[in-house]
Amino acid sequence: MRWEVVAWGALALVLFAAEALAPGAFMLWIGIGAAAVFVLVAVFADIPLLWQVVAFVLLSVVSIQCYRQWGRTRARETDAPLLNRRAEQLIGRVVALDQPIVAGVGRAKVDDAFWMVAGPDLPAGTPVRVVAVDGMTLKVQQV
Repeated sequence: MRWEVVAWGALALVLFAAEALAPGAFMLWIGIGAAAVFVLVAVFADIPLLWQVVAFVLLSVVSIQCYRQWGRTRARETDAPLLNRRAEQLIGRVVALDQPIVAGVGRAKVDDAFWMVAGPDLPAGTPVRVVAVDGMTLKVQQV
């Protein structure tokens, strides 16, 4: 077996193993480029090393771009779309103001956390409904 065939096969296996150890769907596509060059070099014996490297780079870039196009057009469905978006989970909840809203800014206690709130001026203790989120500030309206 020729050394370049073994080298491209070994590189493909190393890249696949790296993807298996640290998944992120990136080394896989470079490994596919190396595997494709492995097949080319195994079939066509007289490809110069420079052209092998050029083919590897081009095939890797093409495979990464194909994955990016395919991955971006496929939206992932989830049963918990607001997971890790805690503020947005609070929309619709009714809470009492901990501090009055003065000049459009106040504070409310939601469960065990205090949140900055924005809305019309209201006294402390007034029940308000969370209607929107702006960063870490809850937009509220009087109930």
